Amino acid sequence: MAKKKLTKKLIYEGKSKILYEGPEAGTLIQYFKDDATAFNGEKHEVLSGKGVLNNRISEYVMVKLEDVGIHTHFIKRMNMREQLVKACEMIPIEIIVRNISAGSFCKRFAIDEGINFYRPVIEMCLKSDKLGDPFVTDEHIEIFGWAAAEEVEAMKNIAVRVNDFLCGIFHAVGIKLVDMKLEFGRVFDEDGNLYLLVADEISPDSCRLWDIQTGNVLDKDRFRKNLGGLQEAYREVAKRLGIIHESDTNIVDLNEARGEDK
Repeated sequence: MAKKKLTKKLIYEGKSKILYEGPEAGTLIQYFKDDATAFNGEKHEVLSGKGVLNNRISEYVMVKLEDVGIHTHFIKRMNMREQLVKACEMIPIEIIVRNISAGSFCKRFAIDEGINFYRPVIEMCLKSDKLGDPFVTDEHIEIFGWAAAEEVEAMKNIAVRVNDFLCGIFHAVGIKLVDMKLEFGRVFDEDGNLYLLVADEISPDSCRLWDIQTGNVLDKDRFRKNLGGLQEAYREVAKRLGIIHESDTNIVDLNEARGEDK
């Protein structure tokens, strides 16, 4: 007799992840796809095992953040591609933290790549593929009602804390955290108080990561710039963080990597 396959209620599908209804109220299942996209979806490719690696790396980072008192939406990893996360109201703003000049920042200000900033540069974008993720100010956010002024300040402060902590985590394994983007969600605690969570994911998809010694790119710029070897780069990040080991050479080929229900 064939085993009945469980079905999950689709909540939302994005470029790199899918959200399903969770098993309990206030939870969601976040599924990591193998899709790689760039330039607001204009460039797209499916890279086998990418979602598995991002799932594992994001799990590692979220757990580390929780350990130092930074609240995240992460509850637990369910399998090779899925996480159980807290359902939250997403704030449509991306907080970008830049430690070194790279990417579009260099083009906008006509500067060379690789300049170290004496302190992190904070930028904010409206999360909108249709509009090309435009940069926004505190005033834009307040006027359009995307977030309250105190929420914007809190997101910036949390982003700086996350950046400081992750710079240390990555530096310890020979990696520079060049820049990263963070997304936040709102939830209510048991007493009805509203607070913010770091949500979405933190992985080589959302961070620029360079090898300290060689300058080798270990993030999604390998896809953006047609450098190739994206899965190998993500696997290298996971190895250095101790998430996988040299013997785990087939992690992107495991049957579990297809995300079947267990």
